[in-house]
Amino acid sequence: MESFNYIAGTLHCENTDIKAIIEKVGSPLYLYSKSSFEAHYNRLDNVLSKEKIRHLIAYAVKANSNLSIINIFAKLGAGADVVSGGEIYKALAGGIKPSKMVYAGVGKTAEEIKYALKSGIGQFNVESRSELKKINNIAASQGMTASIAIRVNPNVDPKTHPYISTGMKKYKFGIPLEQAFELYKDAESMKGIRIKGIHFHIGSQLTDLSVFNDAAKIIVEFLKKLKLSGIMLETIDIGGGIGIKYLNDEVINLDSYAEIAKRIVSVYPEALLICEPGRFMVGEGGALVTKILYIKDNGEKLFYIVDAAMTDLIRPTLYHAEHKIIPVTLKNGSGKVTVDVVGPVCESGDFLAKNISIDRMAEGNLIAVMSAGAYGFSMSSHYNARPNIAEVLVDKDQFSVIRRPETYKDLIKAEV
Repeated sequence: MESFNYIAGTLHCENTDIKAIIEKVGSPLYLYSKSSFEAHYNRLDNVLSKEKIRHLIAYAVKANSNLSIINIFAKLGAGADVVSGGEIYKALAGGIKPSKMVYAGVGKTAEEIKYALKSGIGQFNVESRSELKKINNIAASQGMTASIAIRVNPNVDPKTHPYISTGMKKYKFGIPLEQAFELYKDAESMKGIRIKGIHFHIGSQLTDLSVFNDAAKIIVEFLKKLKLSGIMLETIDIGGGIGIKYLNDEVINLDSYAEIAKRIVSVYPEALLICEPGRFMVGEGGALVTKILYIKDNGEKLFYIVDAAMTDLIRPTLYHAEHKIIPVTLKNGSGKVTVDVVGPVCESGDFLAKNISIDRMAEGNLIAVMSAGAYGFSMSSHYNARPNIAEVLVDKDQFSVIRRPETYKDLIKAEV
């Protein structure tokens, strides 16, 4: 939250008064701090450089795919972790060099594979034997060679929410280690394939470094086996998942994270280490600002009914995620109340917080849902025919609308 602070009792993003932004753009909206995004990139870049690791930070576009945000990271030298043809398109439009893109995802279509090859992406992170065969056939038929890394599954429990856990056999991602070695040997003989690296990713919002360390031990032994067999790797992709502070979360020590990364890449000292942070890069630098429409007391529970909804931020509904919620204007002496913060959508699951303690407020007051820069707008929907809200980027004492709020006409522009 270092980019969000109170000045004279009013919440500011960097040096910009949030109330003034709302007055010009409207409510609700997503608000982002450019300095926070840059600071998080530089923190990770610096700790990896301190360990003398040759590395590429490939921003996970899924976290927040706004072109202006992608462009911030492109200018810092980042690559991109993409999981669809659409994300490749947006990453290119945002200024990411295709050679710095890694393409993961379990369901790549033939059209997406062709598009990725034509675009010249750095590597495909292969998720199954069938996918490897399809990439080989498409590349060979076009007289091309696809650079690939095989995504291996170390079968480690990341101790995170099951919906964002990816490194265990019971989930759809990656290839079990006992199958991956043979797949590497098969790939050596495929005409349209060039083995470039290895990839693993155990889950998102990791706050316990011991599970990353456990995965690292398993991966190091597998890398030694590959090297002894004569398979040389140019890239080692350790995935993303670095957790952030939401409400009561502990966060990992980045220096220790870098030390573990160095141990992994040491098996192939000349290899490029790739990491894929998304949430870590943009999560804490974003807030969802929303207005209290009504205050409702049903005798058992107090509700703040706001103009944002699960269609704007689905994390609390989907993951039972807890975000810190604070008033935009401090109300000294108002006292605290326990409330549910809920939206207008016709679902009982439409809430931004339950049973939180917050300042006693009035209808028309603004509140900010913090640490909402990742998996906020990117997971939004049009359910209940609700137009998508604006996104605003703050740079010191200036702000820019980087996505205009949609109109009702936007809701039907693609319909026949």
